[in-house]
Amino acid sequence: MESVIILEKPALTLEETILEKVKTLSPERQQQVLDFIEFLQMKVKKEETQTPEKEISFLDAAQEFIGCVDGGPGDLATNKKYLQGVGT
Repeated sequence: MESVIILEKPALTLEETILEKVKTLSPERQQQVLDFIEFLQMKVKKEETQTPEKEISFLDAAQEFIGCVDGGPGDLATNKKYLQGVGT
């Protein structure tokens, strides 16, 4: 009885798999793949260069506007008659 040796094809890396699949596409589709890769590279570069915005409170964000309105009640919390009937 003869022994049969089965040689397994080595597993392809992700890069090799992508390359094999791209080779089967038309030149137009290959160009689309290239465009998409370049888009992803730009997106990654943009994400790397963006600095995360520091979270601030509403008070801090509105600080420059505090007291900028002339007239009206000084403080609605102490002028309860001014708000009487609002929202009903």
